[in-house]
Amino acid sequence: MTAMEFEVQLLAVVVAVACALPGCFLVLRRMALLSDAISHSILLGIVLAFFWVQDLASPVLIVAAAATGVLTVALVEALHATRRVKEDAAIALVFPALFSIAVLLIARHAGDVHLDVDAVLLGEIAFAPLRRFEWNGVDLGPRSLWVMGIILLLNAAFLALVYKELKLSTFDAGLAAALGFSPVLLQYAFMSVVSVTAVGAFDAVGSILVVALMIAPPAAARLLTHRLPLLLLLSALIAAASALLGFHVALRLDASIAGCMAVATGVLFFLALLLAPERGALARILLRHRQRLEFAGLMLTIHLLNHEGTPRASEENRLGHLPEHLRWSRDFALRVARHVEREGLVIQGPGDRLELTPLGREAARHLMVR
Repeated sequence: MTAMEFEVQLLAVVVAVACALPGCFLVLRRMALLSDAISHSILLGIVLAFFWVQDLASPVLIVAAAATGVLTVALVEALHATRRVKEDAAIALVFPALFSIAVLLIARHAGDVHLDVDAVLLGEIAFAPLRRFEWNGVDLGPRSLWVMGIILLLNAAFLALVYKELKLSTFDAGLAAALGFSPVLLQYAFMSVVSVTAVGAFDAVGSILVVALMIAPPAAARLLTHRLPLLLLLSALIAAASALLGFHVALRLDASIAGCMAVATGVLFFLALLLAPERGALARILLRHRQRLEFAGLMLTIHLLNHEGTPRASEENRLGHLPEHLRWSRDFALRVARHVEREGLVIQGPGDRLELTPLGREAARHLMVR
């Protein structure tokens, strides 16, 4: 592995984790659309700041872009507060307008500057190591790595500092206000962190990947756990895994690293959606299958109890008669019979006859009483 490949991998992991940490609260607050709005609308702040300072490397661009992100949130909440439009509609009104203005300004006044829409949307992390950070003539590595490393530390410090307040305002804003916290102030502070993260990240990876890293890993982690500390940890791990997986797939396919990283976030989210132990699709299918068997098993115990001791019990309670009486297929009737036998509710007697155990009889009577 070359030094540049190592720098790209390290940068990818740092960007992914830095985006995923605040992304957890975006997912919990159901504000995924807002992350997309911020990552696009901050382009206007970058463009306006560039027209002022005429320097793409100036930190003024980061400040202006972050301010534009906060402005986006303020405009969305102001529109939503009128109660004339819903929040998703307000987002759809604000960010296309700000992004369109930025695109028009670039096309009109910055056509000869490396500030094009394709670079902003798609990015290419492979070129990030070419922009170096030097101090007194010493090469200290990629500039983007330093920027995102600082942002990652700031995000971690912010979450550690206001963790309890942020958790409380996320799950119960009314209680937070009653306890003396300001949910609105905390909201703007949090959105400022999101904006700064988006600004620092999209210079290297583009806004599309920023949105993918902010939403997909936390959403995948949300499927795996209910606990917030574990959610933050899993989100960071999934984001880092997405970055590394996307990098190595891109090397194999000679494709865009940013594009492969975005695909990797989707793949890992799909795996979590499919295989999560409680919320996954496979777990839900197995749960429905188990519930169907359990319900059918209870129906069977009631059926056996109704005919127990009657002249037709030998016929009605025979396993081979169940498909006709209960309108089950033969295979399903056999599975139900095996299930209730495993549960100790029924035993199979001579002549293919099913008989209730004391436990099964008690369960059936309890259900009939209810």
